[in-house]
Amino acid sequence: MNNGESSYRRFLAGDKEGLRDIIAEYREPLILYLNSLVQNIHIAEELAEDTFFEIASKRPEFSGKSTFKTWLYSVGRNIAAKQYRKSSKALIIPLESQEYLADEENIENNFIKNERDRMLHRSLHKLKQEYRQVLYLTFFEEMTNEETALIMKKSKRQVENLLYNAKKALKNELERSGYEYED
Repeated sequence: MNNGESSYRRFLAGDKEGLRDIIAEYREPLILYLNSLVQNIHIAEELAEDTFFEIASKRPEFSGKSTFKTWLYSVGRNIAAKQYRKSSKALIIPLESQEYLADEENIENNFIKNERDRMLHRSLHKLKQEYRQVLYLTFFEEMTNEETALIMKKSKRQVENLLYNAKKALKNELERSGYEYED
């Protein structure tokens, strides 16, 4: 699988297929990551579009100091933060309501296949935003603590502490929800 860097370099060199390849590979995971920040799948979809528009129109430099995915998620996070600062009040719609609002593809329900996963996801959405973000990047996106730190603009040590506290908070939330652990 392409890591995105070569596709972006092709795009910068004038090959429009490079951008199409990036969108095809990163669209859904980027939407799910942004949804972990804003808790609204429609806003997350718009933010993902804004992210791809940003790299297509402004053509920011990718320095190669991180993976392309880490860099792209950082661009998306910055766009989400910018939009949040512009709006006076963030709109948060609970996950249970989102399944009725999402489009036909319903990205999130395709991603969350069974009831145990739904319970886990609901519990995740009850955590504070920083905890959701660190857990999502680490476990769903399988990013290293260093990559997570770059995206979240934190030190590696801060991410390790956040991850510890986030797992503890998630475990407490799951136990409150009646989640049963596998042996």
